[in-house]
Amino acid sequence: MKKKYQGTYHIQRAQLQALKRDFEVLSMMAGESVNGYFSRTLTIVNKMRQHKGKVSEEDVVEKILRSMTPNFAYVVCSIKESKDLSTLSIDELQINLLVHEQRMNAHVEEEQALKVTYGESSRGR
Repeated sequence: MKKKYQGTYHIQRAQLQALKRDFEVLSMMAGESVNGYFSRTLTIVNKMRQHKGKVSEEDVVEKILRSMTPNFAYVVCSIKESKDLSTLSIDELQINLLVHEQRMNAHVEEEQALKVTYGESSRGR
């Protein structure tokens, strides 16, 4: 019984180490949505917790802020300056980043519409 428990313990520790590595190297991919990135991150965090890993909400918030794509740089800076990261929840962070993502997407769609409109009007001359 003791050997069986020790084997299970070692397997669990090895899996936890692999998950910790995945968490450390995790970063948002270009073109990935905020919801997609949060989903990937929280999947790893939940698996770590299942394997008795200790991951605080503050660690997750800081990791997400560190690993966002460059087009989120100014909003990340703003969040770091205006919020207490030790009390900022993952949900609150996600909402803040989603609002920014929606604004960015609206701006891109507006630019594309202007290009199409301008392109059509300049061809008609």
